[in-house]
Amino acid sequence: MGKAGRATAAYRAYKDVSRPGSPGLMDRVRALPRMVGGALRGEYRDLGKKKLALMGMGILYIVSPIDVIPEFLPLIGVTDDFGVFLWLMTSLLGESGRYLDWEHKRVRGEVL
Repeated sequence: MGKAGRATAAYRAYKDVSRPGSPGLMDRVRALPRMVGGALRGEYRDLGKKKLALMGMGILYIVSPIDVIPEFLPLIGVTDDFGVFLWLMTSLLGESGRYLDWEHKRVRGEVL
């Protein structure tokens, strides 16, 4: 995904979080441990293990001292980390919103 695609995805995530009636940012953040646990237990099937693994690798890439483009290269070195961070945040925010919708339907008995 190019710069324009990442920016568009980030804008869509912002619009989704700020949409009236949509779960807010903190609700989504608090839902992350439940979402991951539900996905690992097989209860929440909308988040596949492949995507969960990609998200985990994204976290490792961001915190790892080993980079594709080292940080000592001005501007360029941070861009790859920022791109991974942006993808990770938009993925987590979007998926956690879908998880909260699923969770509410499940509580009301609409989802088994």
